[in-house]
Amino acid sequence: MTYHCDSVRLEKGMYQEAGRSFTQVLEHCDPSEQYRGTPLEGLDAYQRQLKRFDIRVRGAGSDPVEKFFRTSESAVLFPEYIARSVRQGMEEDDLLPAITATVTQVEGMDYRSIASEPDQDQKELKRVEEGAEIPQTQIKTKANLVQLHKRGRMLVASYEAVRYQKLDLFSVTLRQIGAHISRMHLEDAIDVLLNGDGNENPAESFTVGTKPIGGEGSTFDYSTLVDFWAQFAPYEMNTLLVPGDVLVSLLKMSEFRDPMAGLDFQGSGRLITPLGAQLLRTSALASGTLIGLDRNYALEMVKSGEVTVEYDKLIDRQLERAAITSISGFAKIYEDAAKVLEV
Repeated sequence: MTYHCDSVRLEKGMYQEAGRSFTQVLEHCDPSEQYRGTPLEGLDAYQRQLKRFDIRVRGAGSDPVEKFFRTSESAVLFPEYIARSVRQGMEEDDLLPAITATVTQVEGMDYRSIASEPDQDQKELKRVEEGAEIPQTQIKTKANLVQLHKRGRMLVASYEAVRYQKLDLFSVTLRQIGAHISRMHLEDAIDVLLNGDGNENPAESFTVGTKPIGGEGSTFDYSTLVDFWAQFAPYEMNTLLVPGDVLVSLLKMSEFRDPMAGLDFQGSGRLITPLGAQLLRTSALASGTLIGLDRNYALEMVKSGEVTVEYDKLIDRQLERAAITSISGFAKIYEDAAKVLEV
């Protein structure tokens, strides 16, 4: 049976359309809606092109890299394969969705976020008498631009070195590149949480043993955690970012060693949730430092496009130096929605 996807003409220019990704361009040329009720239902436009050229990218029966370059049209699919594999690596164990309240897509490298910074009096929902003025919440743009950073890796390999490698194995390397890029973005996010986004809004920092946090010296116990939790009103401490040493201290607290908590951790690997907060371990955070935040109000992620690759080089088999990049930045939404505890 012949499908419309078999007649779509693939060319380099499909990577150059402003405001649309390669897959979106393909979807415009070959809409998925017309495949309902057919064996190709459930595949996106790119996956249908892989099927068209009989390219298998996963499993023990995956094809070698050179399968993409059997024809000039199938070679056009190779950069998107690179980008998808890298994105998959970025999404594996990615902590950013768990700490960002919203994601904003922008064009270019300049972005100015908005902020609402009510004082204590403005936070109160007072009763409004008849004819009285309704209290206001002012929203305004921030003084400084959000800094977007380009993060990426250079793919260095000759076509001769990889042409016979199975795509399933090659994907492992690409996913690792994606994991490295994701780690860089997480470091950027943590830096903004700690030090602010350039608009004089660093996180409020507390130290164990210094009011209002109890404890003595570097003693980190359950009561210390409760004192830290109490500082978040009117926000909710629903997420904790911790390095390995703080995680060990938490797991050793007697309050978190009850049989049910231990059974869940030992049986499934799911971490405990101290005071209802999701516990996220990361080596991107310095030892002895704990970040608590209300993920619904603390952080905005700003992205300029998706993962990009140097498609010209990849299509022409010039893998010697092909850049893979991702551009993003972070802005604080509400300053008090994230706080730091030095243990």
